[in-house]
Amino acid sequence: MEAGNRTGVLEFILLGFSEDPELQSLIFGLFLSMYLVTVLGNLLIILAIIFDSHLHTPMYFFLSNLSLVDICFSTSIVPKMLLSIHTENKAISYMDCLTQVYFSMFFPILDTLLLTAMAYDRFVAICHPLHYTVIMNPHLCGWLVFITWFIGVLTSLLHICLMRHLTFCRDLEIPHFFCELTHILELACSDTFLNWTLIYFMTGVLGVFPLVGILFSYSRIASSIRKMSSSGGKQKAFSTCGSHLSVVSLFYGTGVGVHFTSAVTHSPQKISVASVMYSVVTPMLNPFIYSLRNKDVKGALRRLLNRATSCL
Repeated sequence: MEAGNRTGVLEFILLGFSEDPELQSLIFGLFLSMYLVTVLGNLLIILAIIFDSHLHTPMYFFLSNLSLVDICFSTSIVPKMLLSIHTENKAISYMDCLTQVYFSMFFPILDTLLLTAMAYDRFVAICHPLHYTVIMNPHLCGWLVFITWFIGVLTSLLHICLMRHLTFCRDLEIPHFFCELTHILELACSDTFLNWTLIYFMTGVLGVFPLVGILFSYSRIASSIRKMSSSGGKQKAFSTCGSHLSVVSLFYGTGVGVHFTSAVTHSPQKISVASVMYSVVTPMLNPFIYSLRNKDVKGALRRLLNRATSCL
């Protein structure tokens, strides 16, 4: 590797969680289990929505996209880490690292915007039920998902384009289990002012604004629920929002936890553990939240499994 020359950077070293050989086997088994549960759980949600006509509604259309994003997010991180543990090779090429940086930004952006679209869907369903089918028509839902993916692609590409001009002239060891943007910037010896400015700006735009939109939607939803005279109507409204609100709380709670941990501690292990909650545990738990708290999804999963067993 040539110090100070970006084109000479052949690879980075991902230090991971621990150097202890005994812990490596435990970590491998734990992350493999979580990854398989994530893929299987989210895949079942997607198949249930596809094959059950009762779930062909805007809310579950957004949920199927969210499940797909969760599968892709975990796939962009966990398999590489498992391969590194299995082969005992912690090196990752420069281009593979850039690719991982791209997807580690891309999929969380999609998560944020899809959760915001789902909050708007619940707002329209509860606050304007008579106009729901008119407002949340297939054309609008398709455009919302397209805009979500477009913003994710554009923002992530902008970060990568700025990264391509960085030079690295010191130790290229990353104290993390995947290539994360801020850790890469800390290794650069060239000026990273524009990179950090873009990070802070996009965090405000794509982090704070969607959260404000979600909170506004739920403030209106809570106001509408209070005005309902029927206890059955209130219970139904709470049940349709409970799963989404739980996923939002988990997503933003773990996200804030990662940034808070990075700000108050310099321990790579603690930062990595916080990142696991955000990037691995959250995608794994989302299917359980929707399947356990939502009667429609539970019924669809039951019918899907019955259909699968009948075909055997």
